Amino acid sequence: MRIERYIIAEVLKPFLAVLGILLALFACFSVGRYLAAAVTETLGIIALARLVLLKTMIASEVLVPVALYFSVIMGLGRLYRDREIVALRAAGVGPGAIIRAILILAVPVSILVGCLSVAARPWAYAESYLLDAEARAEFSPARVQAGKFYGSEESGRVLYAQRKDPDTLEMQEVFLFRRGAQASTVVNARRAEHHENPATGKSQLHLFEGQLYRLPRDRGADQVTEFDDLVFNLTQPDAAIGYRRKAAATATLLASAAPAEIAEWQWRLSRPLATLLLVLVAVPLSRATPGQGRHERSIVAALVFAVYYNLSGLAQSWVEQGVVGAIPGVWWLHGLMAAGVIWILRAGTVTPRTAVS
Repeated sequence: MRIERYIIAEVLKPFLAVLGILLALFACFSVGRYLAAAVTETLGIIALARLVLLKTMIASEVLVPVALYFSVIMGLGRLYRDREIVALRAAGVGPGAIIRAILILAVPVSILVGCLSVAARPWAYAESYLLDAEARAEFSPARVQAGKFYGSEESGRVLYAQRKDPDTLEMQEVFLFRRGAQASTVVNARRAEHHENPATGKSQLHLFEGQLYRLPRDRGADQVTEFDDLVFNLTQPDAAIGYRRKAAATATLLASAAPAEIAEWQWRLSRPLATLLLVLVAVPLSRATPGQGRHERSIVAALVFAVYYNLSGLAQSWVEQGVVGAIPGVWWLHGLMAAGVIWILRAGTVTPRTAVS
């Protein structure tokens, strides 16, 4: 048991380090992407941080198995290079004990990946879809700030308010531009307010005491109209979300006969198995001779992971497109992987004979 704890510690230390680095890199990448898209202008810093955390949670379904896979290669590889595996074999510790130690760590991690895939991932997708929709929603009254331009590419509108009352959220000295197929519209209003239509529940922008300029795209004459109250309907987050397969509960997907939804729930349920298979194939890949460089097997390990992960995506696509039925679904790939792992381990590649000098 002490030997197993030692092997687990050798794998656990790089696992925590690699996982932390991967999560940090992904979070930084997400922050940079959202900052480039000016999401903070519409969502704010707190909501942006929440969106990044949700995206990182979604990515954890892949990042956790990757970190464990390479950590097994790194941890066992060091034991091989330092001849500690030879010493363990001389002390009567066989290949089965090494695999047992790895599985003691891998099984709980696989269960965690299963929870992330089956429950946490769809919830995170649903929340991130809502935040993305809020970021695209036009001119949220709580987030519009004075002195800044806000645009919606979907509707072709741009809003600017010179001043804003922080209590009533009323905007003063408002400029609004709307791009149209036949003509563009420019509105200059003394003040503007957000209201909800009691009949439809839609968000509306009311502009008061201003002028509307209609600028035709052809050579027609421009038109100027004075108004007391002008109303624009705005896009809403809830209306932009709709049904998303990745955000659907796993129980809902299990009750569906649609190929795309079958592919989705099979992908979710296969993640724990894929994690275990990757860990087991990492055991023979970790073999290293005493003088072998630390990173010499990294390319092979990366290729094995890339092929397996891409084939997993291909198997899911085949189920979505109806090329492969619900049976065998995506399971044929994991069956082939399991057979290959069993064959390699039985062939004795886990503990090759190493000369003792």
